[in-house]
Amino acid sequence: MADPPNGIVANGVDASSSSPQPTPSLHKWSAATQAIHADDHLNRIEDVAPPVHVATTFRYHDDPDQLIPSTDVAALLSDRHIYSRHTAPTTTRLEALLTPLLLAPTLTYSSGLSALHAAYVFLRPRRIAITAGYHGAHAVLQLHCRLTGATLLPLSCPASDLHPGDVVHLETPLNPTGEALSIRHYAEKAHSRGAYLLVDSTFAPPGLQEPFRWGADLVMHSGTKYLGGHSDLLCGVLATRNEDWHRGLAAERAVLGSVMGGLEGWLGVRSVRTLEVRVKRQSENAGKLVGWLDALLRRRENGDREGEVVQGVVVSVQHASLQREDMGWLGEQMPNGFGPVFAISMRSERLARRLPSKLELFHHATSLGGVESLIEWRTMSDTTVDTRLLRVSVGVESWEDLRDDLMQGFTALWEEEKGMGEEVKANGT
Repeated sequence: MADPPNGIVANGVDASSSSPQPTPSLHKWSAATQAIHADDHLNRIEDVAPPVHVATTFRYHDDPDQLIPSTDVAALLSDRHIYSRHTAPTTTRLEALLTPLLLAPTLTYSSGLSALHAAYVFLRPRRIAITAGYHGAHAVLQLHCRLTGATLLPLSCPASDLHPGDVVHLETPLNPTGEALSIRHYAEKAHSRGAYLLVDSTFAPPGLQEPFRWGADLVMHSGTKYLGGHSDLLCGVLATRNEDWHRGLAAERAVLGSVMGGLEGWLGVRSVRTLEVRVKRQSENAGKLVGWLDALLRRRENGDREGEVVQGVVVSVQHASLQREDMGWLGEQMPNGFGPVFAISMRSERLARRLPSKLELFHHATSLGGVESLIEWRTMSDTTVDTRLLRVSVGVESWEDLRDDLMQGFTALWEEEKGMGEEVKANGT
């Protein structure tokens, strides 16, 4: 784990604070160990599992000499809590866990979009370069542009179109296809003009991708997805190595009021404990499923029923693991796997609409990142995508069971299509 920048300790509190500090051994531990023990210094009671704190206000210190006036910004970042719109025990604990995993001081928010909104309120860019991706992020930016007069540029715009203080907004891997973009390339592009690189790394949580290593200035996660991992909490995350940014974002969060609740913070702590084992299994499962589908789409042998079925209903599969020409930089950027989300394009809108109803193990629902596998006819929640596209979020089940479930679903559709064709032929229409 990289050491934090000067003036910042691992839990984002100024070194002059009297708050308990993480153990000096923290930076020596692996991510899996940090996810269990990075918050040990915040333990106040004998319980091994931390309790849920629901209080909104907290008593001041009994010792007058220990009272910190509200004009001291460090009070917003200490663990001696005042009011839950500033900090609270469970969310502070969650941030202590996330900071070493994201390799930078971290702040949590009530949702991914609230974190993104907070980032743009703080940065106030005049120009934002962005490509297609999560439609919610585009909605936030449309609101930002309406309020500030900022301009959206294509991610592929010439570097000369950017100016100091502008933002290159990079989502990688991309929603909904799971395809990846080079963080280093866009960091160099942004920094050459004095602009900043914001990376939405939601589809590649810690363990799969380290955006700061490749030049990110600010990293955002929708913690609802893999950081939460159980489809039961809303959460957003911002991480930065810029001390002034971290303090400014914390102060503005108290004004915006976009903080997590006590229960959500507790659920986040519970979830991060198992982040590495969940994401590793999910990413491995996705890679195997994508490889299996891609191989079937490439088969040309006569009498190959599986290949005939899949090719009869599926046009293509998209995933970072299939970006073979990019493996030079991509293998460095994502050395431990290419993410648990991929997209399937069917041969018709009808087939895409019907496939989820044929499956037993994939819930037909939006969102992603949970331990259970999901599939979504993406046009249900995103009007910008091709109506033949299905997004698949792979869970921790046996990949063979997931493969067999997809195969029986494809087969059911193929037989339906074949039967309809024979009926049309028989009727002469």
